[in-house]
Amino acid sequence: ADIQDADGLPDLLKRVKPLYNWLRIVFADSIYNRLAALLACFLAGLMLVIVRRIAGTIGFAVQPRRWVVERSLGWLGRWRRLSKDYEALPQISEVMITLAMIRLMLHRLAHPSRRRLPAP
Repeated sequence: ADIQDADGLPDLLKRVKPLYNWLRIVFADSIYNRLAALLACFLAGLMLVIVRRIAGTIGFAVQPRRWVVERSLGWLGRWRRLSKDYEALPQISEVMITLAMIRLMLHRLAHPSRRRLPAP
């Protein structure tokens, strides 16, 4: 809890890269524009793309690539078990996220013309 996200990136990449060896590009916020983050991505064989705010925008503006994360979090928030912090163990939360995404994927495979998923 006392480590900044950008400072914890090297340890995270050491754990994630062996699991997802197909990973080539990492999209990150401007806080990751540090030498340690750039070096960690270079050593892991990844390209770090810093998503920046579009010049001249005032107030809220959808940033490139960030909408993908926000959209996915919105899909997960529709599950009641994921809308609050009900679980005592992080492993249970991980299983619930996996189940939610499996349900979403199965719905899209079964009903390709229906965009909206019915409530769980």
